Amino acid sequence: MTRLSVNINKIATLRNARGANNPDLIQVAKDCERFGAEGITVHPRPDERHIRYDDVIELKEVITTEFNIEGYPDQRYLKLVDETRPKQATLVPDKPDAITSNAGWDTLKNEKYLMEMIHELKKSGARISVFVDPVVKMVEGARKVGADRVEFYTEPYASRFHQNKDGAILPYVEAASVANQIGLGINAGHDLDLHNLKFLKQSLPHLDEVSIGHALICDALYFGLENTIQLYLRALK
Repeated sequence: MTRLSVNINKIATLRNARGANNPDLIQVAKDCERFGAEGITVHPRPDERHIRYDDVIELKEVITTEFNIEGYPDQRYLKLVDETRPKQATLVPDKPDAITSNAGWDTLKNEKYLMEMIHELKKSGARISVFVDPVVKMVEGARKVGADRVEFYTEPYASRFHQNKDGAILPYVEAASVANQIGLGINAGHDLDLHNLKFLKQSLPHLDEVSIGHALICDALYFGLENTIQLYLRALK
């Protein structure tokens, strides 16, 4: 069973555009769970252009499914994870001014740093997932630094899907096979949608979780949030 974690960053972006509390981020998170989401993902950034650090504190009090906090593991992130004790902490290599994630960690070059950060983060009791490209050496490096899971960066898969889906998925199949063999759980995220999600799930039988935000919220404009979440859950079955 692959879990669907809904990334609510875009809800916060919409709220922040007017400076008030519409839409109500906390209520949307609760509704996502009520509509079937099996987790809620947030990615607070230093400029708080969407999810704010205070949002994370508030969300922790109401989320009843799996709470996943993504972010670059600096001291502010470590403090936030320590305060909120999420089920999962997903480490991404984004620079502070990045619009969105655009690459996975080089787990070899950043081995010492990641090992130190993961050691600190595990004190919170969180499962640690490391955002990586579908490269066997990066997966092996994630295991070496102490990660519990890898999250595959799936934008390259999504961008090639309509031209050559078999070629697009191949690196992920190979990397996922190695991850499974060495005891790492497998997550995936970035540019997954109702077109490419089912094939990804079928191709990666050990896929534990997908984190989806942008496409899901876009689809909700047409289908409604409850129906959209059900459509994504159906694609994962």
